Amino acid sequence: MIKFFKLVLPTVLGLFLFSSVASAHVTVTPKTSTTGAWETYTVKVPVEKEVPTTKFTLKTPMGVEIMSYQPVPGWNFTSDKDSKGNVTSITFDATGQGILPGQFQQFTFVGKNPENATKAAWDAFQYYKDGSVVEWTGEEGSKLPHSITDIVSASTVAQHDMKNMNQTTENSKKVATKTEQKSDSLPLIVSGVALLLSIVAIVLALRKK
Repeated sequence: MIKFFKLVLPTVLGLFLFSSVASAHVTVTPKTSTTGAWETYTVKVPVEKEVPTTKFTLKTPMGVEIMSYQPVPGWNFTSDKDSKGNVTSITFDATGQGILPGQFQQFTFVGKNPENATKAAWDAFQYYKDGSVVEWTGEEGSKLPHSITDIVSASTVAQHDMKNMNQTTENSKKVATKTEQKSDSLPLIVSGVALLLSIVAIVLALRKK
């Protein structure tokens, strides 16, 4: 038994730690937004190494316009712009220790979505104190995927909400129908039980005579 635990326990712990690290991706929320909307986006940056993250850069997806950001204590904000004045990337640079191992930091900003439906890919670059850089630029399902926001038309969202509302209404009708059926059958059941008890009483009375 001791040998068994010596062999199995490290494997289980290794798988647990691996899954925890593998799931600690840089993510941008919400995952779905509407065309033309002024959306408040939040990017979560976890630390996967045993050294702090001291800098973080996020590339602006094509069609998205970054309008403003929320200041974060202990971090300086800078942005790069193209010749038209559009923000092409934003960077948060730590003035203190940064994001320590086992921690994460959230950065919030407001962006205006494109007028056409698209999938906005957020390429991110995470800089560690030891000089290493993790590039979150891969496709979905890759080892280092970028976060995706599915920007859909307002009519699509409305249709989806209407479908959910109709489904909820239909389910409510089914529940109400079942309740009514149970309510209608209850008097019959009570009457049947009463009749049966009456017959039993009559039979017992006849036996006593």
